[in-house]
Amino acid sequence: MVKSKRKSKSIAYREAIKMISPGTKIREAISMMLQSRLGALLCIGDPKRLAELSDGGVELNAACTPQLLYELSKMDGAIILNEDGTTITYANRFLTPSNSIVSHETGTRHIAAERMAKQAKCAVVAVSERRSSVTLYVQHTRHVLDSLPTLLNKAAQALQTLEKYITSLNQSMLDLSAREFEDMVTIFDVCKAIQRCEMSRRIASEIEPYILELGTEGRLIELQLGELSIPIEESRLVIKDYYKEKPSLTAEIAEQRIEELSHDELLSLETISQTLGYGANLRGVDTYLSTRGYRVLSQTRRLTPQIIDNLVNRFGTLQQIMRAPKDELDAVEGVGEVLAERVRLSLNNLRSQLALDRGRT
Repeated sequence: MVKSKRKSKSIAYREAIKMISPGTKIREAISMMLQSRLGALLCIGDPKRLAELSDGGVELNAACTPQLLYELSKMDGAIILNEDGTTITYANRFLTPSNSIVSHETGTRHIAAERMAKQAKCAVVAVSERRSSVTLYVQHTRHVLDSLPTLLNKAAQALQTLEKYITSLNQSMLDLSAREFEDMVTIFDVCKAIQRCEMSRRIASEIEPYILELGTEGRLIELQLGELSIPIEESRLVIKDYYKEKPSLTAEIAEQRIEELSHDELLSLETISQTLGYGANLRGVDTYLSTRGYRVLSQTRRLTPQIIDNLVNRFGTLQQIMRAPKDELDAVEGVGEVLAERVRLSLNNLRSQLALDRGRT
């Protein structure tokens, strides 16, 4: 395992959460401590560095088991584990971090935990017998763990919200696809689709921390999220289809700028239009926009990203690809005679299917 000082804060935090999530030995021990109303300090990091910032206790170098960790928590001092939490190196250790390190905690145990995490760049778990709570400190990050029922409830509510947004997103994509085949897309249609896609993506990203903290208990939530998120990645191609190409603007830059929009900015279709390289006045773009075709071509499920790139680079728009003679499609690198016919057939079938789907809605 890479030493903590080499990790970014986000990576160190994720690894710490994984080590104390349900299904792990450390979490099992923590549950036993809470049931017995015991307090504890668990320091997880470089044993040498942690030993330099602590005194006394006993050196163990024993394999970490839930039972041993629980029994050692009955002593007053801190327990020190190696970087991946598999070995208990010290027990009943007195922590001696610098008093000059700022801490906003009140209890002695939590003050020591916060200072230790900041100075040693490690993870410290503080189990409070009085509050029956578990607080994780990772470098400068503080996080209070929710109970399992609370986490499951929060994740379930977030999934329900995401499901509603995905339904709206799918309808928006259905309408956009139909307009693309008719070559009647407006900047309003594009901005609305991107707005719904980005909102869905943000809700999905809010569920991921719950899954991480749930550990083995989050597998069903993770499967549901994966299934619901499928339309999001496909919908993100709308940016690539419609951004206004400039020397200072690429699809990647436009996508990054959309992600960086604040919530209020995302609610403004004018702001989204500007981010794509168009004007803020949606009525000012009085002509129809032509899609490059990345999203629709990906829906055929017959073309690799490279072949799609080759087609778009050769013809420029979806309409040009659809109108292209078979021999011109055949000449595109990676296509060939057989695939050229399949592309034409797939696009016609997709157009017919869209008409049927819109008729049902």
